[in-house]
Formats: sequence, structure tokens, C-alpha cells
Amino acid sequence: MRETVCVITGVGPGTGAALVRKFSERYRIAMIARDEERLEALATAVPGAMPFSCDVSDREALAATIGEINSLGDTQVVVHNAVGGGAGDVLSLDPDLLEHNFRVNTTALLQLVQSFGPAMVEAGRGAILATGNTAAYRGRANFASFAPTKAAQRILLESAARLLGPKGVHVAYVAIDAAIDVPWTRKMLPDHADDFFANPDDIAAECFHIAHQPQSSWTFDVVIRPFGESW
Repeated sequence: MRETVCVITGVGPGTGAALVRKFSERYRIAMIARDEERLEALATAVPGAMPFSCDVSDREALAATIGEINSLGDTQVVVHNAVGGGAGDVLSLDPDLLEHNFRVNTTALLQLVQSFGPAMVEAGRGAILATGNTAAYRGRANFASFAPTKAAQRILLESAARLLGPKGVHVAYVAIDAAIDVPWTRKMLPDHADDFFANPDDIAAECFHIAHQPQSSWTFDVVIRPFGESW
């Protein structure tokens, strides 16, 4: 019997690693990120997690990686957690940065949906999630290099949800409106209380829950927000 696989992109030390640990409770994990050393260390720590070093902005490299992942088993869950970011207003941003962010946030998502969606439809089950943030809903002045690509990501996924949902594939957008509890956010905000930060394990647990919702209660737009976050 072929194994069931969960593909997770953007596996960093925070949310990405937490997603790997949580989804490994049920699936063999295909981890995608650029940092090969980090992936190898996580593969050693998490049984069943397989490392795939890849820059998702490179369409050919991502296609080759997807081909390798298909040999592992049947992919039932995809979580697109990779993110291209950076700050900049419309008068100063570098167009190359904007294009790069589109490739990471939106084009790579399209490639993942096109690569894994058809088999999910054939099986009549599966889940495709993207982690995002509230930049997908608003264009603040200093996020012009980032927000347009996250808005496009969310709308692309909404289109996928409308197409694939009636065919048995749950598609959801999980926006994280929070400072995530990782070392660099703690360093940037040293005076903030613990409960100000979103715990990566809690984020991963909510993503796992969303990926396994019953069909009678599917959600598409989800916002994770610590109770102390202003909005």
C-alpha cells in the first residue's frame, strides 16, 4: 500500500517546523525549503519527514521536486507555507522584488495546485492550505512589495476552492495576524508578554484541524489572531 503524504513548503524553524511535527502524526512529510542543512536536521528529529531542498520561485526546480515527491506515495495534504516578503512603498519598491514575491507566494501555489489537485479530485479527498496574513486583505503603505502578492495568493486559492471543493477537495486560506513566537520576534519585541505571541505549535494544530474538517463544516477564510493583537 502506498503511503499518504503531506507536502509542506517553507519549512523554517518556526511555523514550518511546527507544521512538520504536527502533520507527521498522520502522514509521511515531504519538506520543501532552501536550507538543506536545516531540513536534514529536522528529518533526523522527525520520523517519516523527507527533506527536499528547493527554491519554490524556480518553476523548473519545483517541478523536479514534485516529481520526486510523487514517488513517495499519494499526496493528500499540501500546505504552502513558503513566503516572499520585504517592505517598501509604491514609490521606492524594487519591481524585481515584487515579481519574486509573486513567484514565491502565488505562482508556486498555482504550480502545487495544478500538480497535486487532479489526483486529489480523482480520489475524492484531499486538502490544500496556504498560510498567509492580513496583508492579503489590505494594502498598507509600506507593504506594497508584499501585500499585492498575498492578496493574489488568497484570491487564487479562493478560485481553487470554488472549483475543487464540490469535487471533494478542501481548500483553505489561513491568515496569521500575529507576531509568531520565534527568536527574532522576541528580540524585536523584548518587552511583550508571552501571550502576545502566536505559538507555532498552536498555529500548526489549527492548520491540522482545518485540513481535517468534516465536509459539512468546511471553512475557507480563517484568521489566527492572539487575543491581545489589535485589529
